[in-house]
Amino acid sequence: HVQFVESGGGLVQPGGSLTLSCTASGSFASINDMGWYRQPPGKQRELVAEANSGGSTDYADSVKGRFTISRDGAKPTVYLQMNDLRSEDTAVYYCYLLTPLEHYWGRGTQVTVSS
Repeated sequence: HVQFVESGGGLVQPGGSLTLSCTASGSFASINDMGWYRQPPGKQRELVAEANSGGSTDYADSVKGRFTISRDGAKPTVYLQMNDLRSEDTAVYYCYLLTPLEHYWGRGTQVTVSS
């Protein structure tokens, strides 16, 4: 059983910044990837950013240049620094952990960008 502690969401004005953090705990095999998806209101879940165990990262086109994903070494912890936030970034952000056997999900944290 894998549990996640996600934090950092909230309400921010357009142009503002937030940093999300996520730490996983429990019994799981080696980590392939950790990252973030998001689900805007009324829309499907979409990949925001991912970071693999080799240090490579990937981003959705819509967040490139504004968001930065980072891992805490080999620990099951991932961060998402979000700058220049826009109204279209409003969504529930879900942390995930991918192992060779399973894909685990956090419960999500709400990010609302509004003036």
